[in-house]
Amino acid sequence: MLPTGGKLEQARKARDPRFDGRFFIGVRTTGIYCRPVCPVKMPREENVTFFDSAAAAIEAGYRPCLRCRPESAPGIPVWRGSSSTVTRALRLINDGALDQGSGAMLCDRLGVTTRHLAELFANHLGASAKTVARTRRLQFAKKLIDETSLTMTEIALSSGYGSVRGFNDHFVQTYSRSPGSLRKARSASDGSVELKISFREPYDFQSLLEFYRIRAIPGVENVSVDNAGKSYERSFVLDGKSGHFSVSQSGNQLVCAVQGESTGSLMRIMRKVRSMFDVDAVPEEINSVLCEDRIMRGLVKQRPGLRLPGAFDEFEIAVRAIVGQQVSVKGATTVMGRIADQYGTETEFGRVFPTPEILADLDPASLPMPSKRARAIKLLAVAVADGELGFDMDEQAFYEQVIAIAGIGPWTAQYICLRALSNPDSFLHGDLVIRKVAEKILGVSSEKELINRAEAWRPWRGYAGMHLWRSSAD
Repeated sequence: MLPTGGKLEQARKARDPRFDGRFFIGVRTTGIYCRPVCPVKMPREENVTFFDSAAAAIEAGYRPCLRCRPESAPGIPVWRGSSSTVTRALRLINDGALDQGSGAMLCDRLGVTTRHLAELFANHLGASAKTVARTRRLQFAKKLIDETSLTMTEIALSSGYGSVRGFNDHFVQTYSRSPGSLRKARSASDGSVELKISFREPYDFQSLLEFYRIRAIPGVENVSVDNAGKSYERSFVLDGKSGHFSVSQSGNQLVCAVQGESTGSLMRIMRKVRSMFDVDAVPEEINSVLCEDRIMRGLVKQRPGLRLPGAFDEFEIAVRAIVGQQVSVKGATTVMGRIADQYGTETEFGRVFPTPEILADLDPASLPMPSKRARAIKLLAVAVADGELGFDMDEQAFYEQVIAIAGIGPWTAQYICLRALSNPDSFLHGDLVIRKVAEKILGVSSEKELINRAEAWRPWRGYAGMHLWRSSAD
């Protein structure tokens, strides 16, 4: 529960869209919680309570508003100043750690006791890990009911419920009505699903597309940036099912269209797409820190909606980082295409980049690159395939294990953390382009000076790096 009054009360009365999803409003007289932008009649100040998350509102006994649909609000990134344990726990929960597994299993993966984790969640989120997971499932199910024509059975399984009965019981418990009673008439599904993803303005979709366009792996990804249509699309295999998705912009939302037999993996697909397009970022917080630097302020004003490019396939990005050592972006893209062509899997929707298991068995001499780099890719693949290295690890432990692999240095490890782990504070201070731009516009001539200058940009050094990269491109 958050304190009432002050800035949050001003945001509520103004229905300020900048705060949408950053807090929720519980109305004591109705027992309903809403978004700050809810269009219903404004409740009186003495009747409202503020919550840090939807899970905290549900834990306090409030039910979601059917008018403003809290499940459609822009999200909050897990990197928001919480403890590293809470951050990692939220990532694991978003990956479905509590959909089938137990709380004890989650604690084992985190290396903490159940009591300690409960205390951390209560202090940082105001809700238990179980409630956070249940709220996540419920919100995604409600979104599928409103935006798709999937059957209730498909929705239950896609949302992480173990059974339709459990889904129905949870829905009735929260909404006091059955899932089917909230569905409007829809035509039968043609096998594709289209979902909307909200983001906070400003949002520079064009810059993300440009970034992905010059790095798109031939046959795996395709990016359109012309006036006829601006979109990103790729083929994939998840949970043994092949599919294809495309992402385009419509107003203040992204539209993600998914095809294939992967409806059971929809929540994972959407989680990966959200990370890829950094839709949960809070530009106001990021830009306020970066703009304290006079020169950085000019770059931010040019592109206030710049976002961090994430990863749909974390392993693919890790391989990309190794391939990109000391070569041009175009050259790295060509090599990635050759690896996909030689070792990738062909599906009815297109080619898919090879898995760690496939590349773990390759002969390094077969890769079109220096032998040291090729061996690094094989060693990375072996570590991931054997479970020794995971993209859900504690970031510091992950970084140390990655950099211990022969052929992988700080730049490569930082690039992987920036994109595959979506760490907004990962800064590539050794990057040649960033150092050249920093010397030209910031007046810093050494890597040590740049590191010291970047301290003021924490915890958003990753965004600062993207501004410097973009400045070079411009």
